Amino acid sequence: MIRVIMHGCNGKMGQTITNIVKADPDTEIVAGVDPYDGIKNEYPVFSKIADVDVEADVVIDFSNASAIDALLDWCEEKGMPVVLCSTGLSEAQLKRATTESIKKCAVLKSANMSLGINTLLKLLKEATAVLAPAGFDVEIVEKHHNLKVDAPSGTALALADAVNEAADNSYEYIYDRSQRRQKRDKKELGISAVRGGTIVGDHDVIFAGEDEVVTFSHRAYSKAVFAKGAVQAAKFMCGKKSGLYDMSDVIG
Repeated sequence: MIRVIMHGCNGKMGQTITNIVKADPDTEIVAGVDPYDGIKNEYPVFSKIADVDVEADVVIDFSNASAIDALLDWCEEKGMPVVLCSTGLSEAQLKRATTESIKKCAVLKSANMSLGINTLLKLLKEATAVLAPAGFDVEIVEKHHNLKVDAPSGTALALADAVNEAADNSYEYIYDRSQRRQKRDKKELGISAVRGGTIVGDHDVIFAGEDEVVTFSHRAYSKAVFAKGAVQAAKFMCGKKSGLYDMSDVIG
């Protein structure tokens, strides 16, 4: 049984993961961390990570940037593997998590925790190796709910990076063509963002060639897909030596 500390246990993602772990015979949440105590959990909840005195194997983090420094302090001290899912981290925090903390503990950090998206990243590299040299144009369209403030999404950029890496970083990302009165350059990689309603997350990667189009699509119908990926990542990280990991390591 893999013993998990849920950092940010009373948030939406923390509660989603709590419910997923309940149905998973291989994992158990042995403690939670959250300053909000308005939710009753079946495990002890601490207001801050420094107070946790429960034996565990791995931490899943879905909190916020303000709690990350203390979390990394604790994981470094304990040599505790951590699946780091919080967004909005500062450049200093990202640098610490990916270059400094990994000397003392195992850290998994990915732009998207979905198993489907990370499988898609792998497939895109294979497709690019075949279709890009054949002259296919590449466009990415992402759709999210009307409350999302950043554009394009981090996932769209990760998809673009997967394509670009497979093409020897030869593409230029184009986010807006409204002021461009010229035909499309072959080395453009267009990224378009749509915002509306309650769309959880839709991503299409379009390879448009002469008389044929190949489209890779991913649809997230709830945030549970990210929670499921985080639980799988926690299983993978259990017992791992210090270092930096991402979801590509999880899916193999």
